Amino acid sequence: MTLKVHHLRPAAGAHAKKIRVGRGEGGKRGKTAGRGTKGSGARGNTHARFEGGQTPLHMRLPKLSGFKSPNKVVFQVVNLDRIAALFPQGGTIGPDALVQAGAVRRGQLVKVLGTGDLGGVKVDVQAHAFSASAAEKIGAAGGSTTVL
Repeated sequence: MTLKVHHLRPAAGAHAKKIRVGRGEGGKRGKTAGRGTKGSGARGNTHARFEGGQTPLHMRLPKLSGFKSPNKVVFQVVNLDRIAALFPQGGTIGPDALVQAGAVRRGQLVKVLGTGDLGGVKVDVQAHAFSASAAEKIGAAGGSTTVL
């Protein structure tokens, strides 16, 4: 006799019969089907994060406050009294000169604010932004403002 594919069978005991639970009280797992009696565990309709009536974790944690705009423009600020102290001789002052003097960090936008006084020194300031009082004080001292 020749062995053919349809003659092959698994070894005895290799495949256990599928247990159909909850199909009558005569079987091994009839009636409660291995789930105990009553309660949500027996009914099987709760979600995985259900905490049994306790306030859930997502409601216990505090909410994040505020909002961070991705479009916010952040300036390095320099006041007029700082410019007067760093550059007593006046002249042309740009972001690179302010970086060299240690007033601001490299690669960031610079805004000049009007706190303090220039002491009558003429300065030509180049920056990314100026406050109204700073532009007025620089102009009154004979200097100029250039927005980059």
